[in-house]
Amino acid sequence: MKGIKKIHIVGILMVGVAIALLFSASKDLSTYATFAQADQVNRSVKVVGVLAKDKEMYYNPEDDPNYFSFFVKDGDGEERKVILHDAKPQDFELSEQIVVTGKMKDDVFVASSLLMKCPSKYKDEEIAVRKDI
Repeated sequence: MKGIKKIHIVGILMVGVAIALLFSASKDLSTYATFAQADQVNRSVKVVGVLAKDKEMYYNPEDDPNYFSFFVKDGDGEERKVILHDAKPQDFELSEQIVVTGKMKDDVFVASSLLMKCPSKYKDEEIAVRKDI
């Protein structure tokens, strides 16, 4: 062990930690897809769309606080029911865009996570400033 210095051991440990971090981060990488594409693969994907406000949303926390269903229209215009096993997010109806991550199960998209793009409270002010210029 005379030939191996402490710096070499530390370097090897750092490389091992970096590989472990990259491996764990790669599990979260999902590709973007439409509902039709999600129906063809058996892995987690991200679908970007908008809330179908004319369709039913169901959330009854007294019955099951971890069941929320709603409809999303993807970029191709296809509407699908989405089930999220979590609470309904606050101001969900105000979202401009929704990203759901999950898998198709029969004709329903079962989401493991949800991201919302909500309108900015400063949007009107930005428009007003641009009009004055």
